[in-house]
Order: sequence, then C-alpha cells, then structure tokens
Amino acid sequence: MPTPRPTTPEVCPLCGQGNQCAMELERATGQKQAPCWCTQVDFSAELLARVPTADQGKACICAACAALSLHPVQGREVNQR
Repeated sequence: MPTPRPTTPEVCPLCGQGNQCAMELERATGQKQAPCWCTQVDFSAELLARVPTADQGKACICAACAALSLHPVQGREVNQR
C-alpha cells in the first residue's frame, strides 16, 4: 500500500507532481500572477471524483492529469496513490 503524502497546495492530488497553480503561487509569494491555466478548463465530475476525500479543496489537479482525463493514454492510471 502506498504511503500517504501530506496534502500541499502546490502538488497535484492525483499524480503527486507540481500543479503549476498560479493562484497558489500568488497566495504564497504575494506577487501578482497571470490568470491560472485552470480557469480556462472544465474539470469533469469523474476527474474530480478521483481526488481523495482528504485532498478535496486543498490542492489543484495538474494540467497533465486534466489532459489525461480528456484523452486517456491506454495502460496509464491517473490516480497513482
């Protein structure tokens, strides 16, 4: 069984990679950022349901996982926890 990772706002809760969230970067640094890529993406209910309950509302899904949900790669599991 995988060891649970602590939830951090900069890490995708599905794959554990950086999520490049401009809104979190702005909050953390106080420096104004351009609008985040995620404001232009529709996240499906199926993709959002893959986020572990403990991580919901605490970290953004990364662009790679969002893209995979639209165009899955055969044999690759999105939720690698």
